[in-house]
Amino acid sequence: MTQTTLHIKNMVCRRCILTVGQVLGKNGIQPVSIGLGEIILANPISAEQEKTLRADLEAVGFELLDDQRSQLIERVKTLLIEQVQSGEIPETFSLVDFIGKALHRDYSAVSKLFSEVEGITLEQFFILQKTEKVKEWLVYNELTLSEIAFRLGYSSVAYLSSQFKKVTGLTPSDFKRNHADHRRGLDEVHHH
Repeated sequence: MTQTTLHIKNMVCRRCILTVGQVLGKNGIQPVSIGLGEIILANPISAEQEKTLRADLEAVGFELLDDQRSQLIERVKTLLIEQVQSGEIPETFSLVDFIGKALHRDYSAVSKLFSEVEGITLEQFFILQKTEKVKEWLVYNELTLSEIAFRLGYSSVAYLSSQFKKVTGLTPSDFKRNHADHRRGLDEVHHH
């Protein structure tokens, strides 16, 4: 049993998920999960089912992406996640150059498709991945903030902190402190 992921363009709100769910139900398709921009199915669908699904989705303003474009989105996500996980992003790192080189495609076209499918820009996705990595390092590692900033290509700790705060609402040190409290008093967490 192989899972299949279908990518859908223009699916950028919670309400879209309901609509797409209804279209799938009408076609007798039970998804494993529906997220923004993507549906995960337990099994591949037949070409016939795909044709009807495509038409039904288009009728309500969505577009089922063909495999090539779906794979492109997955590839972009994987590339960015791997880049962040490597923990070695140079300060000179440029998304435009990186994506252009890796995919041999025009960045603006890739970026536009990515936003339409994922509901956030490529840059935002990259920032979110970096933020997750910062959290991970803050919690499990003894890296200092300046080491983290250096490894993720931030020009300064202040820049890392302001971006982190924008995403999480906390400064890195607040986050670390909160986390330490949580680990100490997991039984008290329910009272929040």
